[in-house]
Amino acid sequence: MKHLVPFLKNDPKVAVIRLQGAIAAGPRGGISDATFAPVIEKAFSKGKPVAVALAINSPGGSPVQSALVAARIRRLADEKKIPVHAFVEDVAASGGYWLACAADDIWVDRSSIVGSIGVVSAGFGFVEAIGKLGVERRIHTSGENKSILDPFSPEKDEDIERLKSLQTDIHAAFIDHVKSRRGDRLKEVPEMFTGAFWTGTRGVELGLADGITHLVPKMKELYGDKVKFAKFGPKKPLIPRLGAQILADLDQGVEERALYARYGLS
Repeated sequence: MKHLVPFLKNDPKVAVIRLQGAIAAGPRGGISDATFAPVIEKAFSKGKPVAVALAINSPGGSPVQSALVAARIRRLADEKKIPVHAFVEDVAASGGYWLACAADDIWVDRSSIVGSIGVVSAGFGFVEAIGKLGVERRIHTSGENKSILDPFSPEKDEDIERLKSLQTDIHAAFIDHVKSRRGDRLKEVPEMFTGAFWTGTRGVELGLADGITHLVPKMKELYGDKVKFAKFGPKKPLIPRLGAQILADLDQGVEERALYARYGLS
């Protein structure tokens, strides 16, 4: 009822945005700018929050979606002059760490996984498999590079070189983002930008995070014991998804588990 009485001061409110899962574009769930744009906009504007807290548990994914979501958070934080705090749960690695760097400070659990500042492309080759099955691969293009990295054709050195060139550009953008956000807090160690990852404890020592704590106690420390929390996240569909969508969700689940497994998590 305090908001109805003008001379009573409201308790401070922190908006909590939960960023959970792999980062990918499309309708399959996870974290994307299209999915989280309305969530982020509402979190920064509803109820005049004193701060926004990002609860992150993500093994990474699309660098573009990571950049879009992080840029949206920074734009609103700067426009509204609202501090942003990131809290890492199990993992904020690769694109997940890109998101964490959108915050003004990063807090971790001792056993959180952070880092993996690198770029990876993975796939499968089926050349020998289709040969054993007696399948003939037919592909026709109007450009010599249209069939680059075709999984049913032998790998070409020039295709791999082109892919590595793309990865180098993306990696450079990732490094620039981390350096611009973490600044002189980062320690100069050879492994920092190699794709290596560390526990929360070691991450604090390296300057990848600012300390070991959890969301509620840290927010109470900064904004008082009476601080309130408002949680924001994408809406779930009311009707269970059936048929092909279930298969798509299963496929996403397999991909997401593979990403988490890369960091020793299941």
